[in-house]
Order: sequence, then structure tokens, then C-alpha cells
Amino acid sequence: MPMIELKDVSKLFGAVPRHAAVKLLEEGWTKERLAKEKQLVLGVNRVSLTIEEGEIFVIMGLSGSGKSTLVRMLNRLIEPTAGDILIRGESLTDMSPAELRELRRKTIGMVFQKFALLPHRTVLANAEFGLEVQGIAKQERAEKARRALELVGLGEWGDRMPDELSGGMQQRVGLARALANDPDILLMDEAFSALDPLIRRSMQDELLELQEKMRKTIVFITHDLDEALRIGDRIALMRDGAVVQVGTPEEIMINPANSYVERFVEDVDLSKVLTAEHVMRRPEAIGPDRGPRVALQLMRERGISNLFVVDRSQTLIGVLTAEDAAEAARANKPLADIVIRDVPQVKPDTLLNDLFEICGTSKLPVAVVGDSNRLVGVIVRGAVLGALAGQIPGTEVTANAPETTA
Repeated sequence: MPMIELKDVSKLFGAVPRHAAVKLLEEGWTKERLAKEKQLVLGVNRVSLTIEEGEIFVIMGLSGSGKSTLVRMLNRLIEPTAGDILIRGESLTDMSPAELRELRRKTIGMVFQKFALLPHRTVLANAEFGLEVQGIAKQERAEKARRALELVGLGEWGDRMPDELSGGMQQRVGLARALANDPDILLMDEAFSALDPLIRRSMQDELLELQEKMRKTIVFITHDLDEALRIGDRIALMRDGAVVQVGTPEEIMINPANSYVERFVEDVDLSKVLTAEHVMRRPEAIGPDRGPRVALQLMRERGISNLFVVDRSQTLIGVLTAEDAAEAARANKPLADIVIRDVPQVKPDTLLNDLFEICGTSKLPVAVVGDSNRLVGVIVRGAVLGALAGQIPGTEVTANAPETTA
């Protein structure tokens, strides 16, 4: 079951009765026509999507695209005009005021663009403010607030005042305030957009690190494509209140749904989006119990100059070069004596931007390894360049090609 599900959710602002406004939308009235003829502002237009538990789901778009309106409907700060919103299968629109208050207190936390710290209260008192409003006992709320401040790296700053903190630190206090109640869902509306670029990137890193520990369901609103691509597990791109594409950063970059999305992403540096998994080839490997002559024969048949050596569970042991195999065959040495064990390795999610130096300086093929050091692919230098040129290599191309040793 998805953590959050939206079913044909729409929001129109204006004086036209609700049922009449919805009917106009169903008849296909455009945003411009609604505004001109009925003075209706179309905020969100029939959005349907699901957000899974534990993912960072980014909603992005230009100013006026409807992203902030959409996120505020997820806790009914804004009432939807039509459609339904479900949290763990329970309809948000059917909740009573008391049930809605309980949901906001225990299930959903929110971090806004403006830090909204109370200047006359300490950092700790700001972090525990939401718990205080709920009537939580002083000692309990202080303990929860301290734990939240520790999570965001401000454990030693509880007695300070907000004006003693930098902008990034103040935003971390806002994040701690939202985390203090341990919500299942965290809504972040342009949370980092008021920060300087370097601080903003640092906050993105911290959010990703926190997510590794917390595994919250995070809905993150931004107008910054680089930010969306960097932190999002999936992205929904909005235009004029409608979602035009939902997908992983890679899917949106590689397969834009239409010309609008294509224009939106055309200037993005692919090396900061695509990963080793996109460009790796099928590795050619041999077991350690085979001899150097068998290895040479395999290399000749497949037109390659290297072979990876793996055990029966495909755990990487090392790499074997044609020159070493030929010398071992002449000297009757076993394969184990000539395996090079210091092999350059990367994980499947390593960004291409981080592969350039490795591929450019290594004379050995670059192994892509997964869990338990299991060999899953090999990086061919030309494939990296091809991916950046918009040509994602197919899996049918032979791996361990001679160019990996160039």
C-alpha cells in the first residue's frame, strides 16, 4: 500500500460554486479560459500519483506550476476542490477536524522555506515548540527535541538563541522541530531555497544522510532541477497545475515525456545524473581454478585483453591481463599467482562525474560491484563518453574491451 495516494485531485480558487467549477474542468476548460471567463485560478489540475513509504518524492516546476498548492493539500492546509487524498489507504478528505489534527500532530511534519523561528526562545525551545502546543510534558518534549537536534548536528546548540545561528543552522532547527515528533511523512516546501548555494548543497547532503537513518517518506518541493535530480528517488514535474511526467531522475533525463520536459532538462549536466549502472557492460569472468591457457583462449574468442577472476558466487577476486596470462602459460604458473587483486571498483550508483578520474588514470578495467563485493558490470571508458553524448550503451556490447586498458 502506498504511503500517499492522490486520485484526480484538483484545486480551483474563485467564487464559482464547487460543483460548477469541477464541471468546467471536466469539460476541458484551460487555465487561461477559466481565469478570463470565470475568474477562476486553476491551482492543481486532476493530479493522480502515488508516493511510496520511505522515498524522497520531489515535486518540481516553475513558479505558478501548482507544486506548493499540491503539497499543502497533503495535510489539508488547502482543501481540495475535487478528488481524494489517501494516507496509508485512509481518505484525508473524509477526516473529521479532530482526526485531521491528530494526523498533523503524529503523522505529518512540515518544513517551510522561511525558518519561522521564535526569536525570544532558545534553539531547544524552538525545536520543542510543536510538542509544547500538543501538551506534551516538559521533560519528555525536551528529550525529544534534544534527540532531533542531535540528528541535525545541533546537539551542542540548544541553549543558543536563533540570531546566533547561520541561515543553514536556523533551517536545521526548523527541520529538527519537524522531526521532534517523529512523523512518518515530512513535507518540505522549498525548504532550502532561501539558503546560499554552498549551504544549500550542504543541507541537501545532510538530508540524504538523515534519510539513510530515518527512512521517512519525504515530499520535497523545489523549482531547482539540479536539487531535484540530486535528492529525489522520483520526481513529478508540474506545469499549469498538471503533472506532465513522473519518474526517476534518470528516466526523466533519458526519456522526457514531451517537448516541454525535454526543454526543461536540456541544460542539465548528465554526468551528475547518470550512474555507473547506466553505462556498465556485461563483465567477462573466469574462475580461479582455471589455467592461464584457458584464460588466453577465452580472451582470443571474445576479442578482449582482460578477464575478471571471480569465485562461484561471483565475488570479485581480481583481474587478469593477456600479457600476464601469456607469461604464466610459458612458465606453467597457476592463475592464482598472476591475478591482480588491486582492481579499481565503483558501486552501481556512482555518478559518471566521479568516474572520469578513475577511468582516465587506471590501466585496468573498472569493476562495478554490488553487495558482498559481487561483480555486476565493467566500465568501458568510451561508454562514459557515449552516455554524455546521449547514447546509452546497450547490454549486448562486449565488455572488458581493449579500450579499458588504454
